[in-house]
Amino acid sequence: MAPGMSAVPVNRNGVEFEAKITPIVIISCIMAATGGLMFGYDVGVSGGVTAMDDFLKKFFPVVYRQTKNAGGVNSNYCKYDNQGLQLFTSSLYLAGLTSTFFASYTTRTLGRRLTMLIAGVFFILGVILNAGAQNLAMLIVGRILLGCGVGFANQAVPLFLSEIAPTRIRGALNILFQLNVTIGILFANLVNYGTAKIKGGYGWRISLGLAGIPALMLTIGSILVTDTPNSLIERGHLEQGKIVLKKIRGTENVEPEFLELVEASRISQEIKHPFRNLLKRRNRPQLIIAISLQIFQQFTGINAIMFYAPVLFSTLGFKNDASLYSAVITGAVNVLSTIVSIYSVDKVGRRALLLEAGVQMFFSQAVVAIVLGLKVTDHSDNLGKGFGILVVVMVCTFVSAFAWSWGPLGWLIPSETFPLETRSAGQSITVCVNLLFTFVIAQAFLSMLCHLKYGIFAFFSAWVLVMSLFVFFLLPETKNIPIEEMTERVWKRHWLWKRFMDDDSEYHNGTHEGGKNVYDPSSRL
Repeated sequence: MAPGMSAVPVNRNGVEFEAKITPIVIISCIMAATGGLMFGYDVGVSGGVTAMDDFLKKFFPVVYRQTKNAGGVNSNYCKYDNQGLQLFTSSLYLAGLTSTFFASYTTRTLGRRLTMLIAGVFFILGVILNAGAQNLAMLIVGRILLGCGVGFANQAVPLFLSEIAPTRIRGALNILFQLNVTIGILFANLVNYGTAKIKGGYGWRISLGLAGIPALMLTIGSILVTDTPNSLIERGHLEQGKIVLKKIRGTENVEPEFLELVEASRISQEIKHPFRNLLKRRNRPQLIIAISLQIFQQFTGINAIMFYAPVLFSTLGFKNDASLYSAVITGAVNVLSTIVSIYSVDKVGRRALLLEAGVQMFFSQAVVAIVLGLKVTDHSDNLGKGFGILVVVMVCTFVSAFAWSWGPLGWLIPSETFPLETRSAGQSITVCVNLLFTFVIAQAFLSMLCHLKYGIFAFFSAWVLVMSLFVFFLLPETKNIPIEEMTERVWKRHWLWKRFMDDDSEYHNGTHEGGKNVYDPSSRL
């Protein structure tokens, strides 16, 4: 889920290097969990907190009056329409987007471990400011610091994992990060469900403060572990890199892998302009697909539902307890369905999961739009028990489809389609586009809900139709295809993308415009 995700080297014959699953690899898995948990908790906690009366009274009194029908707002759909309230949620993603650029620099020059430590410090400072907030400025600054933590963590943690992990468990670790994002969202929903019942007006402080647990775990973890051999070698610490490689692989027989890392580092340093390289014609298919997947992932409407699930259910006439309870159910469905993806992605393939989910998401959103159109008017919000259950079931149907398709695959497909020499730049673009459109949706959703009313679900279902057509016609299947064979077996055989590969022959012959030898990624990975 982050820029610069490099492959763990195998030798030229595609044989995996000798490696055991050592204690440091186990610690790495825990760190993947804490990085993902932190991100997921921040996503999930804001929706529940913004549905709490005590929180609204303190920071958004105008919204509080609107929810009690005392603010002159005549529409159920507009109760929560407030730019400040949306900024509370979306500022995290704008800060994450900005900090990604700085994190790219620190990851390369200071190393993966220090970048994770910086992320942990940002998270802790953000949590302290949020939990102790006395005014809106403290609250927003706290969210911005959390966003900086997200930017640095999303850059460094998956990169750290992909370089530490033995090849045979690298794919599982990739989706493990996404799984823990969903667990973080569920944990936030459960916490909100409990703290909403606290009398005394401080429940929201506990909700925001408990984010300190994964923040501390990430900080302590990044102090305890060592940097990756790749990072040490990249920064010129060759002997230290070899010592660490022996330690994490659990064997003295690391010379072949060490030499590969040294050579890969030398070659990557020769590529002076990876972003310019990314714009070359032969890299356009991967770039178009990576950017499109990130935009489409947000326009499924998933983050709108995850950010604002309690607010959404409250808008639809669920009482406060029921709305938080419904958000917990959707959070649990999200976790379970992500596990489905881990088991099915390499069996049924990427395209099949995306296309099946497209049908399921379109159907569920269309049903919700019809029910709300018939039952929830500007002044009547009584869905009735039967229709209320139907809406929750349809929202869960939508969330489950997303969680085994667009959720993890939106990150997995870009990470496996870019060739080595553009992978770092490609993943940076992927993360930036994702955070940008996450910010756009977070900032706009409550206003869209006010203006479009039940049509908000029709809006997102139309996008689901567009993205399913994109997958059907333009997304090739990458299941079980080695990264170094993507060009020959995927891009050169696709009805549209093959025409972008016409300058690829000179690239694979090892020459470029200046006639000098360049790295052929099919010889290594």
